[in-house]
Amino acid sequence: MELEKCYFKDGYLIDDESNEPLSFHRVNSVEILYEKKKKRAKFIGNYVLGDMLGEGSYSKVKEVLDRITLERRAFKIMKKKRLRKIPNGEQNVQREIELLCRLNHANVIKLIETFYNEEKQKLYIVMEYCVAVLQELLDSVPDKKLPIWQSHGYFSQLLDGLEYLHSKGVIHKDIKPGNLLINTSGTVKISDFGVSELLDSFSQSDIISTSQGSPAFQPPEIARGCESFHGFKIDIWSSGVTLFNITTGSYPFEGDTVYKLFENISKGEFTIPSDLDESLSSLIRGMLDVDPDSRFSLIEIRNHDWLRKKLIKNCSPVTIPTRPNGDALRSMTVLPYLQNLHYPSESSIDIWKGSYSTETSDQNKNENTSANYLSAATGSQGKKKFCGRSTTSHKSSKNKFFGCSGIKSFCQQS
Repeated sequence: MELEKCYFKDGYLIDDESNEPLSFHRVNSVEILYEKKKKRAKFIGNYVLGDMLGEGSYSKVKEVLDRITLERRAFKIMKKKRLRKIPNGEQNVQREIELLCRLNHANVIKLIETFYNEEKQKLYIVMEYCVAVLQELLDSVPDKKLPIWQSHGYFSQLLDGLEYLHSKGVIHKDIKPGNLLINTSGTVKISDFGVSELLDSFSQSDIISTSQGSPAFQPPEIARGCESFHGFKIDIWSSGVTLFNITTGSYPFEGDTVYKLFENISKGEFTIPSDLDESLSSLIRGMLDVDPDSRFSLIEIRNHDWLRKKLIKNCSPVTIPTRPNGDALRSMTVLPYLQNLHYPSESSIDIWKGSYSTETSDQNKNENTSANYLSAATGSQGKKKFCGRSTTSHKSSKNKFFGCSGIKSFCQQS
C-alpha cells in the first residue's frame, strides 16, 4: 500500500480508502527468508576480480583470475589520493615497481604487469599469487612457532632469496614473517619492497643512511641513531630475528614503547630458550651480533653446521590455516562471481555437477573440467561486455601516475 494514500489521526496511520488503522503483522525471524547479495563479476583489463585477500594503509589486495592464461594472480589496488597522505608514499611505490622489474628468482615475488586508470586515479599492480603469509602459520598455532625442521626449510629458502637480492645490489630492509609469502607448493617468496634500496652499480660498499623497517627487526646501529650503516648486515640482523621468532615463538627484544624497544636492542642482550639445539643457538647469536663487523655474513650463515645438516621430520608441520569462511583448501574466490555472471539462476552445486554441459548431445564437448568451464565463463561475450572500454583506458594512460614510462612493457611476463 502506498503511504501517500494514508494519513495520521489520533496517533494512528489511517488508510484513506478503508478509513481504518493500518495493521502490521509481527513475523517470527525464522520465517524470514534472507538471500545473500549475489556477487557480480567485475573485469579490469584481462583480469576477473575475486574476493579481497588483505588491506593496508594505502592499498588493498584482491585475488584475480587471468582471463587469458587462467592463472590466479594477486591484484594490488592503490589510490593516488591515499598515497599522497603518506610520507614518501608515491616514491616508495615507484621504487618497489622499479626493483621488482629487475628481479626474477624463485624466492622473490614476481611482478606480472602494472597499469594505471587515469579516470579513477588508481594504480593496479599484478603479482604472482601466494596462498598464505608465514605470519599466518605462526598465528594459527598456540605456541606461535614452527617445528624446527619446517623452520629449517623456510629459512633456507629465505637465504636463497636474500643471496639473490644482495647479488643484485638490493637491500630489502624489512625482512620479517609478515613479508614472507608461501605459494601452493610451499615455496617462500620475499615480498614488500616498499622501503628497499638499490645500491649504485659502481658503489664500492653497501653503506646506506636510511632505514624504514619494522622496529622489532631493526639492528642496534639503527636503534642507536647511527648516521650510516652496512645495508647487507641490516638484512642479516632482521633474518636472525625472523629465525628466532619462528623457532621460539617470541622476539629476542621487546619493549613497552619504541624507545624502550630500541634501548633493549642497543644493549644486544637476549636469552635463547634452553631447549633449542646448540648449533641453532650458535647461528642465532652470530646473526644477532651487536657489532656489524663481526656479525655473520651470508657465506658464514650458509656454511654453518645447522644449515648444512639435514633435519629429521619428527613431528607434523604447521599447515596453512583454514579461511574464516571455513574453506580449508583456500579455493579460488573468483568462481562464484563467474557462476553468477553466466548461470545466475543455477546454484553452484548444480553447475559443478555438470548441468551446464548437459544441453548438448556432443560428448566431445561435454568434458566436465574446471579449465573448460573457466574458458567458457571468461569467453568473448564477457570480454566484450565488461572489458572493451576499460582495457583501452588502461593502455592509453599506463604509468602516467609515477612517471615510469615503459614499465608495463618491460615487466609484463605473462
